[in-house]
Amino acid sequence: MSYTSKERVLATFAHEKPDKVPCWCGASTEFWEKIKKEFGIDDEKLRIKLGDDFRKVHAEYTGTDFVLSETATLRTVFGIERHGLGYGHALTHPLAEASLKDIENYSWPDPQWINPSNIKEQALLWDDEYAILGGDWSPLWHDVIDLLGMENLYIKMYENPEVVDAVFKNVTNYYFDINHKIFQEAKQYIDIFFIGNDLGGQTGPLLSPELFNRFVLKHLKRLIDLGHDYGLKVQLHCCGGIEPLIPILIEAELDGLHAIQPDCRGMDLHYLKKTYGDKIVFNGAIDSHHVLIDGTPEVVRKKTLETLKIMMPGGGYIAGASHDTILEETPVENVVAMFDAIHEFGFF
Repeated sequence: MSYTSKERVLATFAHEKPDKVPCWCGASTEFWEKIKKEFGIDDEKLRIKLGDDFRKVHAEYTGTDFVLSETATLRTVFGIERHGLGYGHALTHPLAEASLKDIENYSWPDPQWINPSNIKEQALLWDDEYAILGGDWSPLWHDVIDLLGMENLYIKMYENPEVVDAVFKNVTNYYFDINHKIFQEAKQYIDIFFIGNDLGGQTGPLLSPELFNRFVLKHLKRLIDLGHDYGLKVQLHCCGGIEPLIPILIEAELDGLHAIQPDCRGMDLHYLKKTYGDKIVFNGAIDSHHVLIDGTPEVVRKKTLETLKIMMPGGGYIAGASHDTILEETPVENVVAMFDAIHEFGFF
């Protein structure tokens, strides 16, 4: 039986075995432009060529266009100016010494800045063929770090927990409201609510399971429940060695976890699949660092096949790179080799 991309993905989220493993292709703007130029084709033709089973819709930002300072390269909706490569680093932490009153009076973003009326038009382009990712990225963990400063955030978790709670609450309120607005307008055109919060580093989680439970989980759970209330699957992008947090995320009823970095502490693929593979969908896991960037097409092909053999049995796996965006320095021939191997060996 042949499946459409949408059917293939939804079967995988139901922990059923479709015709073949779904393919995921996330790439940085720089890599995407590089590979398009090499093949001389547009975005959609490239996604078809690589066999990507997903498409993404975006609500329109219609809020204020803020004037940046000379040193800033971008500004978040929470008033944080940033500078540096890519998304950069926060230049200031405006709530670092804030009182509860200061937090209450802060200039929080307006959910009316987001207009989802364009989503239907985007989704109809694909005629129900692909699995549609939607909703706002909602990086609440990162925004709280920007507002308070990372070291300061950890200190306040012990010394002023009520301040941390208030900042998390206000940040999450914004994301809850804009996603609620998006889903009210366009839930019938979206399959998966895709959010992103990097909670792990190379050697483990960025905060203990105890602190995650105390400060982060209830806010993340609000977004998971919101997606489920609208009949959507919910997938979280989360880098790093987050194995100690996976049981908590499963208990919170998260449906899918992306991007599964096998070179991080605790992220052994055999262990993850055996322990959690029937409880949550794993998306990614093909090493984007040591294999895709540093390997050869032959190495990529071999390692992709090894990953498929570990992660595919029983379903519940989406094949792709172990990073949310394939980086510019990644050789095009290696990415092509990965997708070719997925399509050759990924049949059930």
